[in-house]
Amino acid sequence: METFLPYVLDWANLLLRWLHVIVAIAWIGASFYFVWLDNSLHPPKDAALQAQGVNGELWAVHGGGFYNPQKYMVAPRHLPEQLHWFYWEAYATWLSGFALFCVLYLFNAKTFLVDPQVLNITPGTAVGLALGFLAVGWLVYDTLCRVLAKQAERVLGLLIVAYVVLASYVACHVFSGRAAFLIIGAMLATSMSANVFVWIIPGQRKVIASMKAGEEPDPIHGQRGKQRSVHNTYFTLPVLFAMMSNHYSMTYTHAHNWLVLVLIMVAGVLIRQFFVLRHKGVVNWSFPIAAVAVLTAVAVWIAPTPAPVQANSGPAPVLADVMPIIEQRCVMCHNAQLASKNVRLDSPEAVQKQAALIHQQAVVTRIMPMNNATGITEAERTTLARWFEAGAR
Repeated sequence: METFLPYVLDWANLLLRWLHVIVAIAWIGASFYFVWLDNSLHPPKDAALQAQGVNGELWAVHGGGFYNPQKYMVAPRHLPEQLHWFYWEAYATWLSGFALFCVLYLFNAKTFLVDPQVLNITPGTAVGLALGFLAVGWLVYDTLCRVLAKQAERVLGLLIVAYVVLASYVACHVFSGRAAFLIIGAMLATSMSANVFVWIIPGQRKVIASMKAGEEPDPIHGQRGKQRSVHNTYFTLPVLFAMMSNHYSMTYTHAHNWLVLVLIMVAGVLIRQFFVLRHKGVVNWSFPIAAVAVLTAVAVWIAPTPAPVQANSGPAPVLADVMPIIEQRCVMCHNAQLASKNVRLDSPEAVQKQAALIHQQAVVTRIMPMNNATGITEAERTTLARWFEAGAR
């Protein structure tokens, strides 16, 4: 059973990740489309449309057909019989993402959440803190929006950015770097889904209830929904980076990884701002240029520096010198029963076959062993480096 469980978890990982990507594409696609649509509408020239209360319209061609979407300010005069709702995509994205987070991180907190070199906490504490980040992140963000509802949106935006920076700093000083990046992304994604669940959909339901009761709908519901929808579109690219970051250790293993995370998220916001303005007919190249400049600066800043060559007059290590290190530090996760990432290191032949990967992961990026859970020493990393540089014989 113990050998079968990792296989089951791998399938759960695969299927949940696949589902998460599918529904996230549906949600982000719909979100980006409606932001584009809102910013591309033109006041109708047809008197009949104006009399019906149409505030904006657009003609588009796609897939061999012509489309004429129209937007009504607050609501149409008569409630249509067929009305499509956009909410399952948001809910399914969060539910599948949270399930994946549980399978990968919460059920393996000792390995993936806790890094004793960052903060030596118990797995249970780490799980509680991780869940707390999701809940507190939404509460702080929602409170800021409520309190500053009548203030300038720019002030609200600056305070949201300040909180994300603070949360990033704290997360990177509590969890392993890899987990911290993901948790900040999950915190923002939770706020995005909660915006739909708490404000956007309930507001739309209230508008429809008013129409059914023969009352004039309150425009505040549309205004609140629009505000949260705009926030969501700026959160999207930072969240996508945070979710992808676990594949790029050069970002989350840096000594100032919290700042790396913040700067790359800022670049994402700048890119999104360019497209938001472009939908309105304003092409401002300063935003993508600034984003490229930020990303270039980060790439140069965190570029690895070659380790100093240590003078050593002794013979270069051979496979027999390396195998005890591999057996003590690596084989528990890379064996026939638990071939993590489909990599086995439980035989001399397998170690020689994976020599380049071992060097990359244990010497260059130093992300293995994960959070140095097996306590590999600097001397052992040096031995691996010298062995590889001598031809991995």
